Amino acid sequence: MKRIYNFLINQHFNEAVQMLLLAGPRQSGKTTIAQIWLSELANNSHYFNWDNQDDRTLLLQGPAAIANTLHFDQLRTEIPRIVFDEIHKYSHWKTFIKGFYDTYKSHCQILITGSAQLNIYQRGGDSLMGRYFMYRIHPFSVAECIRTIPSEDLISSPVKLDQNQFDALWQFGGFPEPMIKQNQRFYNRWQQLRKQQLFREDIRDLTRIQEIKQLELLGTILENQAGQLITYNNLAMKTRVSSDTIRRWINILEEVYFCFRIQPWTQNISRSLLKEPKIYMWDWSVVADPGQRAENFIASHLLKAVHLWTDMGFGEFGLYFIRDKEQREVDFLVTKNNTPWFLVEVKKNDRHLSPALIRFHEKLQTNHAFQVVLDMEYVDADCFEHTEPLVVPAITFLSQLL
Repeated sequence: MKRIYNFLINQHFNEAVQMLLLAGPRQSGKTTIAQIWLSELANNSHYFNWDNQDDRTLLLQGPAAIANTLHFDQLRTEIPRIVFDEIHKYSHWKTFIKGFYDTYKSHCQILITGSAQLNIYQRGGDSLMGRYFMYRIHPFSVAECIRTIPSEDLISSPVKLDQNQFDALWQFGGFPEPMIKQNQRFYNRWQQLRKQQLFREDIRDLTRIQEIKQLELLGTILENQAGQLITYNNLAMKTRVSSDTIRRWINILEEVYFCFRIQPWTQNISRSLLKEPKIYMWDWSVVADPGQRAENFIASHLLKAVHLWTDMGFGEFGLYFIRDKEQREVDFLVTKNNTPWFLVEVKKNDRHLSPALIRFHEKLQTNHAFQVVLDMEYVDADCFEHTEPLVVPAITFLSQLL
C-alpha cells in the first residue's frame, strides 16, 4: 500500500541530492515505504539492514566495501537506490554515513530509516548538517486514508472518509497492520508484541535501564493519564523512583515513540500556566477513556500535520495547549512561524461552543478557532473558510489536514 511518504520520497530525490532520513515508530510502515521505493527500480536497488548479520558485517568494513559490492565503478543508465535500515544502532553510524555520502553522493540516492528518533544523535553537534533532510513518519490519519498525494497548499479541500474506515481508525489506531486487519484478537496480540519490543528491545538498545518493570508501570500510568498535565512528583511516588528519574524515563519513552509531550503556550497570555506539559500516546487506541481518546486522537492528527508541514518546507509549525491560572483552557494551539494560527477544542459529543475557545481566539487573534466534535456527521464544507469560532465534525476537519 503506497502512502503519502512514497510521493514525498520521489519528490525529494527529483529535487535534491541530500540523503533522506525517515524517522518514526516501530511498525509504522517505514520498511514497507522503503521497499516500495526500491521496487520502482528493482534491478538497481539495494537494502541494508543493521539487524541482519550479513549486512552488518559488510557495513562494518566501511564505505568502500559497500561501493565495491554495488559496483559503483561500472557505467549505468540509472542512479542506484540504497536504503540503510536501523543503521543508527551502529555506534559510529554518523561517521560511516558522512564518509559514504561525501565520497559517493553522485553515485546513488540514499534513504536512511530508523525506529528510534534519529535526531537524538545530534547531541554535541550534527556532523551530517547540510547532508540530509528528514521526514517524520506517523501512523495513518484520516487524510492519508483519503489521499496519498499531498495538496500543494497547507489545507486540503474536505473529502468524506467512509464511516467504517473512520471507526476502524478510532478503534484500532493508525498503525498499518491492526488498522487494515480490523481484527480484535490480532490487535490484542499486536499490542502485546509492540510493548515488548518497545520496553524490552528498543529501550535496552538505547539505555542501561535496569528497572524495566517500573518503566512499564510508568507507561501504563501515562496511558491512563493521556491528555492530562504531567506532575513529575506524583508519577515518582507511584513508581517509587525520583522525579529526576521520571523526567529521564519520559524522555526515553518519547525517543522510542511511545508518547509525546505538548508544552503550554505562554506568549501573549496573562497569568498563563508556565510549567507542566501534557502527555499523549503515539497510539491513541491504547487510551481507554473515550473523552481522553478523543483528545489524543486529535492531538496525534495535529502533530502529524505540523511535522509534515514543517518537513515539507511550508514553514516552522508548532503544537501547544493553552491554560491559565483560572483553569481556562483550550486543548490545542497550532502556530505558524511562532505566530498563533488556529485553536482546537476537542469534544466527544458536546456541541455547545466553549467560552474559553471564544476568549482565547479573541485574545490571540487567531485565524480560526474550531470546536472539533468526534460524534458529529460529516459536513461537506471547508472548515478553514470561516474565521469565527465554529463547531465542526472531526471527520470533516481532519480530512483537510495531512
